[in-house]
Amino acid sequence: MASGRKKVIVRMMRRGLVAGYLPLAGIVAGDSIELLDLEGRVVPVALAAIKTICYVRDFNLDDTVNPERLTRKAFQARPRIEGLWLRIIFADGDQLEGLAPIDRSLFDGMAEDRGVYLVPPDIRSNTQRVFVPHAAIAEMQLLAVVTTPSKGKPVEGERPQRDLFGD
Repeated sequence: MASGRKKVIVRMMRRGLVAGYLPLAGIVAGDSIELLDLEGRVVPVALAAIKTICYVRDFNLDDTVNPERLTRKAFQARPRIEGLWLRIIFADGDQLEGLAPIDRSLFDGMAEDRGVYLVPPDIRSNTQRVFVPHAAIAEMQLLAVVTTPSKGKPVEGERPQRDLFGD
């Protein structure tokens, strides 16, 4: 296995899942992905049939219901890391919240991979990253833009405040 491939669990729209290996980006070839399955075969999977691709730490295939262990699908409070706080509503009514990057990689992922990469609400769980194809998204809501507080630039013409204890 190449070091560029990571463990994934592909959840299908029609109640099934497939485990295997995929690269972190550039996963779409035409209208499908080429998944390296657990037996070492390259298996094409149609993008339109995929609900989510979860990049996981362990496969946990003994758990047939939730092997990706994505127990929390929504944030309990405002996220602490930077990103676009998104809520995705799937065609079956299921919902998933996550953080998308604020930089250009968000648009690169949408253009190259035809979907959105998200950091899930519980990063300590088995799922570290989620890819949701456009075909699986019924609705996407922007809940907030989460940024870290930074020192603002002074407004032009405004004099900076003098240091109280300095020179």
